[in-house]
Amino acid sequence: MNKEDCNRMLEFLEGWTNDPHDMKGAFIRLKEKLSGKEQVAFTFVSRPGVSYSLRATMDNMGERGRPLFVMIDIIDDDSENRWLSVCFYADMIEDPDEQGDFVPEGLLGEDGCCFDLYEPDEDMILYIEQRIDEAQANMSATK
Repeated sequence: MNKEDCNRMLEFLEGWTNDPHDMKGAFIRLKEKLSGKEQVAFTFVSRPGVSYSLRATMDNMGERGRPLFVMIDIIDDDSENRWLSVCFYADMIEDPDEQGDFVPEGLLGEDGCCFDLYEPDEDMILYIEQRIDEAQANMSATK
């Protein structure tokens, strides 16, 4: 992540003090999951009042013509009650338990599959972490 994005994300996280459902903790956990992966880079897009997006890319993303492989949105429509939406390209993951929402052309113009978290649900976080592993493996396989 470039220094500007990093500073913007850290500033946002430091200011996120009202968090009744500990969604900040869930976001940090998913970010750390991604940070532990090889060849992953981040951008952070701030749209106050709408969302704060952590977008993860891999070295070979350009070969697939896609600017990311997972996007973790902190939905900011109510700053007193933020929630997460974790989205993948629909053809990069499976959703065997049908926990996600299919979003036609919803991820940068392509079909997406999004998983919404309104409270830290350990089973759902583990399920999303498995989807992260799957999406990364599918991207690595295309090299």
